[in-house]
Amino acid sequence: MAFIAYSKKINTFASRKSNQIHKVENSMYLTTEKKKEIFKTYGKSEADTGSAEGQIAIFTTRINHLTQHLLTNKKDYSTQRALLKLVGKRRKLLDYLKDKEIERYRAVIKALKIRK
Repeated sequence: MAFIAYSKKINTFASRKSNQIHKVENSMYLTTEKKKEIFKTYGKSEADTGSAEGQIAIFTTRINHLTQHLLTNKKDYSTQRALLKLVGKRRKLLDYLKDKEIERYRAVIKALKIRK
């Protein structure tokens, strides 16, 4: 009897856990299709995931999402730290692009509306 009750608890826990996992999967803001669309728009193609423009566009999308999250969850300090790290990564890529090819830098800034 104890084993059956225990297995029922495990099944209940597993079903609760699977529901939580399912909820997380449905709320993903950056799906593979969205990433491909972003790389197609800002990079040379969908498969061009290494270009600075594509990476800056992905970082900008993530930064905008985390900013909206932090407006409702003011005490989420781990997300705040992640946001600051992303801003730093984007800044480094923008500086690289600015040093190498200023026209590409200006095009990305204008397309993503990063500067006012």
